[in-house]
Amino acid sequence: MNSETLIQVESLSKKFCRSLKRSLWYGVQDIGTELLNRRKTPELRTDEFWAVHDVNFELRRGECLGLIGHNGAGKSTLLKMLNGLIKPDKGSITMRGRVGALIELGTGFNPILTGRENIYSNGAVLGFTKKEINEKFDAIVDFAEIGEFLDTPVQNYSSGMRVRLGFAVASHMEPDVLLVDEVLAVGDMGFILKCYNRMDKLLQNTAVILVSHNMPQIARMATQIMLMEKGEGLYFAGEASLGITEYYKRYKLEIVDFQNSDKAILQNVRVGNDRKMSDRTEDCVVEYGDDIYVEIEIKLLQKVKKPHLSLALYDQEQRIFAQIWNFMEYIDIEDCSGELKVRTKISRNNFAQGKYSITVILSDEATASGETLLRIQSAIYFTVNSKVHGWAPIQMESEWELIK
Repeated sequence: MNSETLIQVESLSKKFCRSLKRSLWYGVQDIGTELLNRRKTPELRTDEFWAVHDVNFELRRGECLGLIGHNGAGKSTLLKMLNGLIKPDKGSITMRGRVGALIELGTGFNPILTGRENIYSNGAVLGFTKKEINEKFDAIVDFAEIGEFLDTPVQNYSSGMRVRLGFAVASHMEPDVLLVDEVLAVGDMGFILKCYNRMDKLLQNTAVILVSHNMPQIARMATQIMLMEKGEGLYFAGEASLGITEYYKRYKLEIVDFQNSDKAILQNVRVGNDRKMSDRTEDCVVEYGDDIYVEIEIKLLQKVKKPHLSLALYDQEQRIFAQIWNFMEYIDIEDCSGELKVRTKISRNNFAQGKYSITVILSDEATASGETLLRIQSAIYFTVNSKVHGWAPIQMESEWELIK
């Protein structure tokens, strides 16, 4: 595989103005400055801010840069500068080879043209001849799954159809550089898996920049991470999971009131280790390998014939990854009323570095369907401190040996 550098970004910066009137006036000033061949002022003027500030990185053929960060961090602005849609105020961008981009829904499509016509017009913009586009045409249509709508104007396509066609065109033109911004979130799971497989193939000879808020997607593709915050980029080369962990650290969680039912009230929940227990208003931190204890206090508003507590554990993406169901194997009580106070232990946790939540569910197993009396989603959060930075929540330990 050729490992030549396809993207080189040095001290890249872009500023915007919060005031429309001032922005128009600054635009006139900047045009005059360029016409007179003078240098722009590097300082911020009134109401201006850096959307992207002093970003540096390079990307080689066969590498995928995951560009992550919260809304307004500068990710899309950076991608638009790389694609030549907006001009930087400072710094330089060196791009080598053909660039395919899927930055915004429908980018590059003429809405009044049909899907067929847009395939040819996009290919022509990328420098392909009609003969070369003809050779790729059937593969593009098959991938996009728009056969019966091929000769329908793109403005009549659903958002999913536009994404499918846009990605099919961008990826099948075999670009040297592929820029993808969040649009895969619109596709269904079957299409997303097709896109992954296509990008896996492209990565043999392409440099990819993928912008997403979906960390499993980023972890699936990225060989390196750039975490954007307030226009500046923290670069994590080679260890993508470290960048994802840092991204999660910057979340601020809002404590909300329990949404109790008319049958039971969750009065308190605490989590911790054998040294300290914390309630939901505190930042509970446990070490990798610690036993995790969970204490639950519930007030029953009616008699429950056969109460059963279960817990669901969610990761940082709010995906359920584990459940605890064996309450009745240890505590088998009937005709319970009043307060129910229990404790459970998760022995020697092997969770990766990150923040997790626990959902509490109370049911009555005496009923035919195991009626749910109470369910409190993300009743409490806790953080695991670990040297293990894998993006998967469970990190398996095993014994290794050399086979002679």
